[in-house]
Amino acid sequence: MSDNSDGGFGWFVFGFFLGGLIGATVALAYAPEKGEETRELLREKGIELQGQVQQVAGKAKERLGELRQQAEVQIGQVRQQVEQGVQAARQYTEELSGRLPSKPADVETVAEEIVDAAES
Repeated sequence: MSDNSDGGFGWFVFGFFLGGLIGATVALAYAPEKGEETRELLREKGIELQGQVQQVAGKAKERLGELRQQAEVQIGQVRQQVEQGVQAARQYTEELSGRLPSKPADVETVAEEIVDAAES
């Protein structure tokens, strides 16, 4: 994940609140009701807006948890595959080192066997 996705949610919430404040200001400026009624309406809308923000934040938190779990599973699978590859390479290296001749004259024979094994 990149840092941009985390910052994007923060900007979304900021924009959401900013839009709410601008909307409340415009509503207050053009409100045909009395001041007390307008303040009550704004209070109710603020509570409603707060509930919506909490829902969005809860869903985002839940989704991030799901993505984290998926990433942990994938990391575990990759780690297992790498460990298997390293183990196979070690076994192959040990096998080759066990086949190395003790005498220099046998090097040519072992080299031919290795080439034949690789070709098959």
